[in-house]
Amino acid sequence: MDNKLEKHQSKIFVNNMVESSIRIGLLFVLVVWTYDIIKPFIIPVLWGAIIAVALMPLTMKLERALNGKRGLAATILALLGITLLVAPFVIVSGSIYEAVARMTEVLQEGNVKLPGPTPRVAEIPLIGDKLYDVWALFSLNLESAMQKYLPEIKGAVSAFAGLLGSSLASLVMFIISLLIAAGFMAHAEAMSKAVQNVSVRIVGKHGEEWANLIAATIRSVLLGVVGVAFIQSLLVGSAFFIFGVPAAGLLTLLVFIFGIAQLPATLVGLPVIAYVFSVQDTTPATIFAVWVIVAGLSDNVLKPMLMGRGVSIPMPVILFGAIGGMITAGIIGLFLGAVILAIWYELFNTWLKLEQFGPEDISAGDKAQAEASSK
Repeated sequence: MDNKLEKHQSKIFVNNMVESSIRIGLLFVLVVWTYDIIKPFIIPVLWGAIIAVALMPLTMKLERALNGKRGLAATILALLGITLLVAPFVIVSGSIYEAVARMTEVLQEGNVKLPGPTPRVAEIPLIGDKLYDVWALFSLNLESAMQKYLPEIKGAVSAFAGLLGSSLASLVMFIISLLIAAGFMAHAEAMSKAVQNVSVRIVGKHGEEWANLIAATIRSVLLGVVGVAFIQSLLVGSAFFIFGVPAAGLLTLLVFIFGIAQLPATLVGLPVIAYVFSVQDTTPATIFAVWVIVAGLSDNVLKPMLMGRGVSIPMPVILFGAIGGMITAGIIGLFLGAVILAIWYELFNTWLKLEQFGPEDISAGDKAQAEASSK
């Protein structure tokens, strides 16, 4: 009798194992297929949600000014954001196109005459002598210099072409994300309630608190990192354009990228300052140097003003997030990586501060659910 019961229980166990394996396998296949389908939309939707959270306070203010028209307020902000993205891109692209067109025209004419370096170039620390020799070679014998440095020139052109292609793709991604953000902002209440419900379901009684922390972190990082980088690039870039620095648009974009990656803007500004001192008089060059250095250090004043409301993210966290995001998702990853890593940092710190809770801390709903599941 016991032997028959044991065989019966063993058969039931095997049947349950096989059935569970089939269910888990089918669920795994469904998850993989679903991920492959939604993979192209993950980054723009995620970035759109982040933008919506950051702009929601501004949307509500604009909504009140428009007599409660939330959809119109969200649309205006999205169109304004697209304009702010497209206009600098057009300016930078126009600057690059003009430079390339002029260079091509000069090369076709065959009358290429580069000005030689001044003795001040050789006095630049560390790189002065090498820079002077390379510059002198290009100014005296361009054909020989091109042949000597042909592999380096090809590599630089290929990298530059790749950067332009990535920038255009990122611009399109930003536009799509802004349109998605407008949709999220227009239906903010429903989206917020859904996020809070999911958070409570996943985290428990602290879910709503964590959802609010995520929103505060997003606003803090976007204002304190992306906002500061944008303002700083405008300040430094205006000096580049006013003093007629070649490729000013591209250098301004580089300052913006450095700012998001939490790298000093002076890394871009100092070589430009050295160039301006080599080609202009002392007085305008000194004014330019002071302007660029002060603008490059402006983040030390702007970050405490814009980095928000008790959320303090260490700079290494932002740096690793920005660099890792850029490696993973290109230029848009600079923004996305910094925000996501900052969110995880804040959530981890909050989790560490939570006290351990016992059975008496379980909510009434959790108790009821536990009792129902035990029946």
